[in-house]
Amino acid sequence: MKRLHVLSLCLFLPLVTARAEITTGKYDLAAIRDASTLETTVIEDWHPAAKDPAIKIKLVEITVCEWWPGQKVRLPVTFSAPAQGGPCKELVVGNQALVTKAAPPAGSMLRLLKDRGVGIALIGMVPVDTMLPLGLDTGMKEHLLQSRDVRFTPAWIWGISDMRALTAALAEKEVFQPAKVIATGGSKRGVASAAAGIADDRFTGIMPVVAPIIDSPGGPYVEGMMPPEITRMDNQFLNAIPSGKFKNVPVAAPPFLVFRQKARSDERITFKEAFEAGWSREEMTTACTAAWEVCRTTNYLPALKKRGLEIFYNEGSNDNVGPGLLKLGERFPDFTIYVVPGGQHGGAKEAGFLKSVGGLPDVEENLYAFGLHHFFNARPLVATPKVTSQWDKAAQRLQVTVTFPDASEPQKNDLWWSLDRHPDYTLQMEYDEWQSVPLHQTGPATYAGEVTLEGKPNTVDFVTVHAHTAAGSTLTLSGPLKRVELR
Repeated sequence: MKRLHVLSLCLFLPLVTARAEITTGKYDLAAIRDASTLETTVIEDWHPAAKDPAIKIKLVEITVCEWWPGQKVRLPVTFSAPAQGGPCKELVVGNQALVTKAAPPAGSMLRLLKDRGVGIALIGMVPVDTMLPLGLDTGMKEHLLQSRDVRFTPAWIWGISDMRALTAALAEKEVFQPAKVIATGGSKRGVASAAAGIADDRFTGIMPVVAPIIDSPGGPYVEGMMPPEITRMDNQFLNAIPSGKFKNVPVAAPPFLVFRQKARSDERITFKEAFEAGWSREEMTTACTAAWEVCRTTNYLPALKKRGLEIFYNEGSNDNVGPGLLKLGERFPDFTIYVVPGGQHGGAKEAGFLKSVGGLPDVEENLYAFGLHHFFNARPLVATPKVTSQWDKAAQRLQVTVTFPDASEPQKNDLWWSLDRHPDYTLQMEYDEWQSVPLHQTGPATYAGEVTLEGKPNTVDFVTVHAHTAAGSTLTLSGPLKRVELR
């Protein structure tokens, strides 16, 4: 039996310095596309969906890869397609739970299937510590520490999962013959869709949700290397919460925040482990960045644009798993994105996570609108607007002007702002408050608004949000996130 080792130099990720010995993750695209190594087991063959006989569905289990010699990773994949008609010419690759039960699509995926005949492939990609066989997370960290090869990281295995799901779908030749493929998902699944879109040119569009774009998610991959100032601010915040001084932070939040951070840390290596494995501090620093290089879209934008990959991120302004949005706006002001003001990554409501971006109706609707655009050119994507601002210090007034370079005129336009925000990666940043006022049209594809700021803030962060309705769908996007120094 052929073994699937994904170790070749087919995709080189240009990060490693001359001195550090960290090896960045590489994908062997020929191996990824080899259907003979899927070792597919059919759990449920094609049959009508229980709740809708107009849809047919199939559940299989596939080999994603042999992560290290003797250690295979196998995951379930559910395929869905119209019960009648020819092969699907469009496909969405997304994710399901790790269950051996067919997972029919829902929401926008179901609408695309029902309304437009789009095929759906969902792979059971989950946190590494719950992937089968159990213990993968321990082996992953051991191999990373020994080899210094960051293919032994969550981002790497998540990305290859989406790519192998596509290989499995393409093996169903009578059902799927897509000319265009979108990868999408939230959080770890957003990481997967970005990595797949970057590495594999079979994907023609990606819509990651609450996934890192330019900076590493949630802090350093080597635990213990967080800047001391961030750690100090977090400890002060956690200790102050029970006093009730923060009106939008429940007093019961600390244990939920601590538990969430531990779950995140459990998939990473520690400074102590790396030091005992002989790593230098330089190697640790390099690994903190390299661990997420496979999904860092901004490092590959020229090549991706040349290839024609369409990119549409949906992010929360208050998500510490998606840091660097200000930097993104400065360096890539035309990046297609919806920054949700006050949007959070998600978590327990008891901890005050009430605006989870992945669960918002407008974000769900964005997938449908993006699919109509990307697959069928049935509606425009809408270009990222050009945003300028003027600060009148004497009047304490911020004036903002927005112009759409493609002459789009969204039906709803708002200006959102937040004062004296906390730094990326701090817990308190996730609770920063936002306010809004409408923008008013002042000319063709041009909108303006202003706000008088109260108190004596040092900074104001602002973002404009626009909803454009066409072809029975509403696409919501934003301008770049910006900051004005007021003093």
